[in-house]
Amino acid sequence: MKKVFIILGISAIFAACGGNSSTKGGADSASGANQAAKAANSDADTVVAKTGTEATGSSAAPSAGEKLIATLDCSTCHKVDTKVIGPAFQEIAAKYEATDANIDMLAKKIISGGSGNWGNIAMTPHPSLPEADAKEIVKYILSTKK
Repeated sequence: MKKVFIILGISAIFAACGGNSSTKGGADSASGANQAAKAANSDADTVVAKTGTEATGSSAAPSAGEKLIATLDCSTCHKVDTKVIGPAFQEIAAKYEATDANIDMLAKKIISGGSGNWGNIAMTPHPSLPEADAKEIVKYILSTKK
């Protein structure tokens, strides 16, 4: 990438300093060099953006539930694919089908907390979390099913 910028820079210097003695020719050459430099930068930005997308493994925007999880304390005890204190989201998704009844039940579990389904460690209740938000979180969790 450095070589491209060096070559473009040298080309711009030659275009601005030498060659055609008319003002119009020099300006056109410099303009062409600037356009080439802009095109190279545009291509570099595209490559960086694509690489960043590939590095994260996902090009889709986060869901509403995923955004809500990021604002709460869920990630202290849960990860998508790894058991921490509580089960991984993928384990929960494997256990429960994405039915309206399960979404309602799991949303109420998030709000009221509890223990027993995944061991003796109690899940912290989230009584101030609106039920609609809890349902969005459950929908996201159930979407992580392998």
